[in-house]
Amino acid sequence: MIQVKNISKSFLGVEILKDISFVFEKGKTNLIIGKSGSGKSVLTKCIVGLLEPDIGDVYYDDIKFSSLKSQNKKKVRKQIGMLFQGSALFDSLSVEENVAFPLRMFTKMTEEEVIERVNFCLKRVNILNKNSLYPSEISGGMQKRVAIARAISMNPKYLFCDEPNSGLDPVTAIVIDELIQELTKEYKMTTIVITHDMNSVLEIGENILFIEGGVKKWEGNKDEILDVKVKELYDFVYVSKFLQKMKK
Repeated sequence: MIQVKNISKSFLGVEILKDISFVFEKGKTNLIIGKSGSGKSVLTKCIVGLLEPDIGDVYYDDIKFSSLKSQNKKKVRKQIGMLFQGSALFDSLSVEENVAFPLRMFTKMTEEEVIERVNFCLKRVNILNKNSLYPSEISGGMQKRVAIARAISMNPKYLFCDEPNSGLDPVTAIVIDELIQELTKEYKMTTIVITHDMNSVLEIGENILFIEGGVKKWEGNKDEILDVKVKELYDFVYVSKFLQKMKK
């Protein structure tokens, strides 16, 4: 579980986040949604400690993360897996080397243990016999799955996914959504997904935070979202669905 309490953040006197509180639940896909510029990225950076909130606190389970010193924050961050927008694989490293990178960098595993873990993670995301290939030699969907394998390689308690379906076709996007949800439940992770994709919201939105203008306007789940009377959320949902239909 990750909890944010009364988070506010300003830049040059402009308030970007305004008193946001929310609980991201363990074992569920927790989504942060909202228009561009709504404050999603700033909130996420506050949660992982890349930004310090002006007011408010962040808790990882029972640990008050926002009050920890730098060295202790690093210990918590080692329990975080990151899936970046666009996959962010190293072009000069093979599939195997990409997944092995955090294991070689942050653990004391033997090389045999590293390769065993890499193969386990690649098999779990259904990437087989591709170890020696480079990112440019595999499809966008495969790149995303390799990035997921890397994100789970250190068996994280917390998983952050930034626009995981960016640049993917609708069918592949569904596969990635389902994989993220499966892994979340299998490893009982606290997963936070930042997304504009309404298909993702309606497929895997078990716990949703909607932000507009830096303010929490609504929270709920995918079964409730289509019946919400909040104007800003209604506009976001139905405009997003319309634009997605236009792209098909």
